Amino acid sequence: MENPDWNHIRAFLATAETGSLSAAARQLGLTQPTLSRQVAALEAELGVLLFERLGRALALTKAGHELLAHSRKMGEAANGLALAATGQAQSIEGTVRITASDVMSAHVLPPVLHQLRQRAPKLTIDVVAANDIRDLMRREADIAIRHVRPDQPELIARLVQEATGHFYAAKSYLNRRGRPASFAELGTHDFVGFGDTERMIGYLDPMGIPVTAENFRIGSNSGLVAWELVRQGFGITPMSDEVAAAAPEVERLLPGSDAITFPVWLTTHRELHTSRRIRLVFDLLADFFAAR
Repeated sequence: MENPDWNHIRAFLATAETGSLSAAARQLGLTQPTLSRQVAALEAELGVLLFERLGRALALTKAGHELLAHSRKMGEAANGLALAATGQAQSIEGTVRITASDVMSAHVLPPVLHQLRQRAPKLTIDVVAANDIRDLMRREADIAIRHVRPDQPELIARLVQEATGHFYAAKSYLNRRGRPASFAELGTHDFVGFGDTERMIGYLDPMGIPVTAENFRIGSNSGLVAWELVRQGFGITPMSDEVAAAAPEVERLLPGSDAITFPVWLTTHRELHTSRRIRLVFDLLADFFAAR
């Protein structure tokens, strides 16, 4: 056997040291059938029998005993390699790209970015502020913060927050146009559009807000621009309560109405999740949102 498969040898070593396939499978995080196949594959590659079954227990054969010492040396070498790699990776460097909406990037993320700078000062963070859904599969970003759960099996997604929002308008606008007392009355007011107007109308209509394109005389694909237009008195828009709380010139409408809730999903690629620097950023973001 010129090129031994380490997975097969590791399966043999764990089985020999634990004395059973089930215990070895638990130790390695495998299913018992998978581990059994790996041991059988090693026996086939070597052309020898490594274990004898004695009732429910397994006993090493003579050949198994002879190979066990060599397998342990390989295991020690593998552990040494892992420790050396861990030591090299203690200094977290490199670039991690985080994509989120422009509003979230500007108004929500800065505090956690300060934490990242303190935890990993050599790490470079690139914030991709975009309102479209960046494609993690093409590595346009390493971590995405989204309000919809991705359905690609290659992605890992964690629900980290159920955020809340309400309708807001500038006090200057409300002093001029009056304060609506119901969802139906909102339909008589000006709205500031975020992106696709038809999509926004489709969201508002089921809430009992009778708006048409006539209500949206101004808007922007940029969330930051649209929110600034609201703050400058151009009309009404739904907004995250957290973002609105930092704008004293705006006022929440319809006090006592139920909050608009929207999920915050943290997403990364399965392969990238094994990167220590990306794992650090992912976990720190998850803790940050969960605590809010």
